[in-house]
Amino acid sequence: MTKKEATFAISVVADMYGVHPQTLRSYERAGLLKPSRSKGNTRLYAERDLEQLDLILTLTRELGVNLAGVEVILHMRSKMERMHDEVEELVEFLRTQFNLDSDFLQRRVREALIRVPPSNLMPFEKRESKT
Repeated sequence: MTKKEATFAISVVADMYGVHPQTLRSYERAGLLKPSRSKGNTRLYAERDLEQLDLILTLTRELGVNLAGVEVILHMRSKMERMHDEVEELVEFLRTQFNLDSDFLQRRVREALIRVPPSNLMPFEKRESKT
């Protein structure tokens, strides 16, 4: 027997987070949340959905980010997670192919990141051409 993941109905999640169910529906329409559905088409929010909702509410309530900004942040976060996974795969490949010490490789990856100081670039003003 497999253990089923706990899920919550939209009304329960709305009560838990102090939001209106319509707010959750709007987040879903915007593509910010993707709850699964029951056979009766009821939205079912799993733990990963609640974590995503918690992040969305933190961004909007505490940091004042609008939904377009939330979408960009979530997209960039997803890209960063994928890139992190790719680096981990590369490190594992290098370790196995060249029989390298894992601690050595992890240190090298951390040391490879370079801090870049802020630049003193000035905004470029486009001039109209004289033709």
